[in-house]
Amino acid sequence: MRMAKLSLFVRSLIYNVVFYLNTALWCVIGLPTYAMPRWGIIWIAKTWARTSAWLLTLICNVKVEYRGVENIPEGPLLVASKHQSAWETFALMPFFDQPLFILKRELTRIPFFGWYLVKAQMIGLDRESGGRALLQMMKRARDQVQRGRQLIIFPEGTRRPVGAPPDYKVGVSQIYVGCGVTCLPVALNSGLFWPRRTFLRYPGTLVVEFLKPIPAGLSRDEFTAQVSSAIEEASNRLIREGRAEQERLMGFSAPQA
Repeated sequence: MRMAKLSLFVRSLIYNVVFYLNTALWCVIGLPTYAMPRWGIIWIAKTWARTSAWLLTLICNVKVEYRGVENIPEGPLLVASKHQSAWETFALMPFFDQPLFILKRELTRIPFFGWYLVKAQMIGLDRESGGRALLQMMKRARDQVQRGRQLIIFPEGTRRPVGAPPDYKVGVSQIYVGCGVTCLPVALNSGLFWPRRTFLRYPGTLVVEFLKPIPAGLSRDEFTAQVSSAIEEASNRLIREGRAEQERLMGFSAPQA
């Protein structure tokens, strides 16, 4: 077990260095997209996401399995994903033609990286500006989705530790009703492999499961009940699978973070 933990530390350290180098590389490669339409920067973002996920497999032995890809609808869409890790903030993008995120406005002020977010027309939200900022965000989200984009949101608002009680925010149902489109729930177990608040990257099979879409037109309460039940039930099953595999591989599983 001591050797397994040493290998985990070394591999994780190498991956973190390579991850940021890869990010810097694609920021430089993407400079010409400032003079191009939005599709140029979206292509750069998807390629960065794919290479980052591939490097995680190569260096840290984190395999990725995608289930239910056939459930992904075409066209405008609301994607509601479980949020356990930073991994899903980039790794889901390649599955959608025109991905859209709502994010902290401070991120748009990061040199190069933030400028790319603005170029891609991501929606920045100032969390301290109160209800008026929230209404403006809702309007922008609705307008972008109705133009054919796929809005990826995290219903719990922030990363949750593996095994933590669910905490779905009311704003998710407001976005669903406001956009008036189908919702695609997404379950995953990424927190076992890329936990929050640590640089360690644990080996095993990270599973993302695209669940059956929820049609538009439900009430807020009906939607919240359906989306939370679907995501939690599937994510808990995936977590059990992941923990059992990590026990076989390392003799222990990733701690809750």
